[in-house]
Amino acid sequence: MSGEGKVVCVTGGAGYIASWLVKKLLQHGYTVKATVLDPNDPMETEHLLALDGAKERLEIFKANLLEEGSFDSAVDACDGVFHTASPVLFSANDPQADIVDTAVKGTLNVLKSCAKSPSVKRVIYTSSMAAVMCNRKPITPDTVVDENWFSDPAVCENMKNWYALSKTLAEGAAWKFTEENGIDLVTLNPGMVIGTLLQPTLNLSVEIILKLVNGDQSFPSPYRLVDVRDVANAHIQALELPSASGRYCIVESNRSSTETLEILRQLFPTLHLPTKLEDEKPNEPTYKVSRERAESLGINFISWEVSLKDTIESFKEKGFLTF
Repeated sequence: MSGEGKVVCVTGGAGYIASWLVKKLLQHGYTVKATVLDPNDPMETEHLLALDGAKERLEIFKANLLEEGSFDSAVDACDGVFHTASPVLFSANDPQADIVDTAVKGTLNVLKSCAKSPSVKRVIYTSSMAAVMCNRKPITPDTVVDENWFSDPAVCENMKNWYALSKTLAEGAAWKFTEENGIDLVTLNPGMVIGTLLQPTLNLSVEIILKLVNGDQSFPSPYRLVDVRDVANAHIQALELPSASGRYCIVESNRSSTETLEILRQLFPTLHLPTKLEDEKPNEPTYKVSRERAESLGINFISWEVSLKDTIESFKEKGFLTF
């Protein structure tokens, strides 16, 4: 196994992407040090401790993004660090403090811990397509978005897109800190992550699909869809491949709400779906996201249809949806 004898840290280990990452790292033979806010909360740890290999090679650490030094023990003696922990919120009473500052300060606190540990060979940072797309560049159906696109903080702030602002500023801070401190950094920029849930709670990206199924289109398309298993695999490849560097957009395809519902009707004919969406132009391509660099990591994308099917089946299994 590629990870045998190696130790890695996953921050925010209870999260959606992180849980799958922990699962796959254990499958690859790694010893994993996962951080959570409260190790005594079964909602954060039970699904991780139940994973194959967890008893032998998983250790849970308490850490808080806003506490400098709280990641020191989790990062110590690690070969690689996966920083996935970040607030995934679109609104808050105090968006600057609760979303933006937490993401930026938290990223710097994790990297400061990495800088103290000479064993750390590479840091993989989970950014987002939100740090790519939020700018004033014109977009047409022929547009191909790639890793050379960057969100503009001023545009994010003007749009009150606090999540995009947080990911944009946090990724920028990560690049600056790692360049100044000689840390090898790779960033992954996934789109809207869907697929089977390991954790017992809903996360925001899959909740968008659940809301769509229930007739709520408060998060309008296009959806830059990607399967959580592909995102987890991309993280591991980004650590293991010596040639990995820079940024990677991780998006299987770009789909409209109408396309999404049409596929769900075919897959689940007994599911009660909304019959019409307002202001939606069916099947109109909006733009494409380049898959070239992601595929250079060896990612063979799971189709969005399979990802949607697995998402709905996971909702049913966990009691979020009945049909």
